[in-house]
Amino acid sequence: MGGGTHRPTMDLLRSEPMQLVQLIIPIESAHRSISYLGDLGFFQFKDLNSEKSPFQRTYATQIKRCGEMARKLRFFKEQMTKAGLSPSTRSAMSDDVDLDNLEVKHGELEAELMEMNANHEKLQHSYNELIEYKLVVQKAGEFFHSAQSIAAAKQREVEAQQRGEGSIDSPLLLEQEMVTDPSKQVKLGFVTGLVPREKSLAFERILFRATRGNVFLKQSVLEGSVTDPASGEKAEKNVFVFFYSGERARIKIVKICEAFGANRYPFIEDLSKQFQIITEVSGRLEELKTTIDVGLVHQTNLLQTIAYHFEQWSHLVKKEKSIYHTLSMLSIDVTKKCLVAEGWCPVFATNKIQNVLQRATVDSNSQIGTIFHILQTKESPPTYFQTNKFSSAFQEIVDAYGIAKYQEANPGVFTIITFPFLFAVMFGDWGHGICLFLATSYFIIKEKKFSSQKLGDITEMIFGGRYVIMMMALFSIYTGLIYNEFFSVPFELFGPSAYGCRDPACRDASTAGLVKVCATYPFGVDPKWHGTRSELPFLNSLKMKMSILLGVAQMNLGIILSYFNAKFSGNELNIRYQFLPQMIFLNSLFGYLSLLIVVKWCIGSQADLYHVMIYMFLSPTDDLGENQLFFGQKFLQIVLLLAALVAVPWMLFPKPFLLKKQHEERHRGQSYALLENSLDESDEMEVRHGSSSHEEFEFSEIFVHQLIHTIEFVLGAVSNTASYLRLWALSLAHSELSSVFYDKVLLLAWGFNNIFILIIGIFVFICATVGVLLVMETLSAFLHALRLHWVEFQNKFYEGDGYKFQPFSFASLDAEDE
Repeated sequence: MGGGTHRPTMDLLRSEPMQLVQLIIPIESAHRSISYLGDLGFFQFKDLNSEKSPFQRTYATQIKRCGEMARKLRFFKEQMTKAGLSPSTRSAMSDDVDLDNLEVKHGELEAELMEMNANHEKLQHSYNELIEYKLVVQKAGEFFHSAQSIAAAKQREVEAQQRGEGSIDSPLLLEQEMVTDPSKQVKLGFVTGLVPREKSLAFERILFRATRGNVFLKQSVLEGSVTDPASGEKAEKNVFVFFYSGERARIKIVKICEAFGANRYPFIEDLSKQFQIITEVSGRLEELKTTIDVGLVHQTNLLQTIAYHFEQWSHLVKKEKSIYHTLSMLSIDVTKKCLVAEGWCPVFATNKIQNVLQRATVDSNSQIGTIFHILQTKESPPTYFQTNKFSSAFQEIVDAYGIAKYQEANPGVFTIITFPFLFAVMFGDWGHGICLFLATSYFIIKEKKFSSQKLGDITEMIFGGRYVIMMMALFSIYTGLIYNEFFSVPFELFGPSAYGCRDPACRDASTAGLVKVCATYPFGVDPKWHGTRSELPFLNSLKMKMSILLGVAQMNLGIILSYFNAKFSGNELNIRYQFLPQMIFLNSLFGYLSLLIVVKWCIGSQADLYHVMIYMFLSPTDDLGENQLFFGQKFLQIVLLLAALVAVPWMLFPKPFLLKKQHEERHRGQSYALLENSLDESDEMEVRHGSSSHEEFEFSEIFVHQLIHTIEFVLGAVSNTASYLRLWALSLAHSELSSVFYDKVLLLAWGFNNIFILIIGIFVFICATVGVLLVMETLSAFLHALRLHWVEFQNKFYEGDGYKFQPFSFASLDAEDE
């Protein structure tokens, strides 16, 4: 039980020391022990039953019960959502609820809600049918009343015409028509109902074709929409009346109505019975409406009761399910009285884990305590970095590339500074930086509100990286002040410019024709150095050289971190034959270039550094002439060139041969140290290799691997240095875009002396600034800074092939989806 005196280190550079622990837990205290460990959140369980299927595990029945309860809770939530209710956050979280009683209660509530829903659906279906029936009776009654009125009017018109214009033949013909045998008259049938309006034309066309035109249709458009009884959805419908002749026509019409979803309703031609039906239907509708309202009130009250306890029940069910999932990962002792657990935990949490296990034993009234035993293992532990809400986003940037190996140097601690700084080098404008800072300040001020809400994908991503964006904004303000750019406009913030014109002819912003008239500008770039756009201004030359300096510095940092990784793991071969030649090669070439840049700045020389570096390789013994920056430069260049040439075989040849020698010595047993009282770390490494000592040593494979590594570093040193020039390129692009929007939009609109054009110009300038410079350029600079960290920086030392420490914890249960 040693190691309990360790305390949290909050060390981001190295992951927390981990240990593999075995727990022997009595059955009677197992549930409470796992629960307490979940509350603590510092123990990652290993699955000791991985060969078993989920249905073969000990606690499969309990997991199934919890899953069924979770299903019922989802059903409750769906019902609450339909009723416009949300779970109450005021209910007290208590774990004292008995799971068996809760399961029974959930079953009763589900049965009651399902019965209510079934009754409500039946009543609502009847109500919607009666509504449609009432509309059909009203509209069809209007059809028949109108038809009868028209027929009566025509009859009177004919009779009047016959009395006024009578002839000898007319009475005889009229009498012949009137005395026709009633048995020979054709009786027309009719069908009434409602059809969806969007289907009415097709409905009419199909009926006409199916009956070969032997049908008469009358339709009436209903105002507003009605609820369809079958689907329960609102729909716009038409009332129709079909007149037909013959049983076959009726059968066809009925089938077509069913195919088009047209609801048919009976209709009586007797006007008095129509009024009676409407009255009865209206009364029935009022009764149904009252019954439905009472049922909804009762259902709402029940759902409000469920909503009040929903969060507590949901948390409890998720907690119980996770506990039983964890218990299923444990193996049962042969006596079936204990459960055996294995897992990883931080060394600093040893005392806390032992305390909660002891408390679980006391609370369970168990006579036997849990046994806490530290295991020795060759397995690589998980990686655990303790982070907070500020550093977690930067750690996620590193973890997206790969999880650090156990005790591997963590780039996250450097990313906190280097990532926003490299972003700001590309984005540097203190006006744009202020805009970014104001935007992210809103998320930081309202973080309590946003953290408790469900956000959209993009909003959640921005909120999660709010502190990254804040650091990016602050560094952008800083580099913007150095560049002296505020929406591309230079200001004399820290005093007047040190340069002035010799004569009135040099009134442009070019550095040509300017002389120094006062003290050097105290901070950042002198406003006059921005220059014209027709030639390479001094500021752009400064940014290009600064990009090289930053790139070489960060690559050197990566190589230094590879030294710490090798030192920590005791790998002397990597220190001697990887770290040293890499440092010599990189700095013999690009470190020397960085030195020349700094010396040139300090002495104000006009030397051509391109010429110096090219002829350092082509003609290293030639005189430098006007390109010489300091005494002994030619001799230093020859020494550095020779050192760079020596560094390449230094990286390539020694390590494979030394590994082969070590393997042979281990084979002969000459590399084993004497065992004294205990094994130290190096002895443990030898023991680990003992099991594989009889394996064949593939020298060719090792040599090819080292060759690839050497070629990759040599070529990468050149390509990575060139890759850092993206800092200059994107900074130039950002500055040019900002200048174009300012000159060609804002100033151009200002020059028209028209308030309307000025307002349009300001609007276009704001939209362009926000859309292009604050959104697209921010994303572009972010991605390029990400690439510089993942590729140019981390490939020097970071393997990222570890796995993350994921302890069993209840802290994130409410955020997880079932």
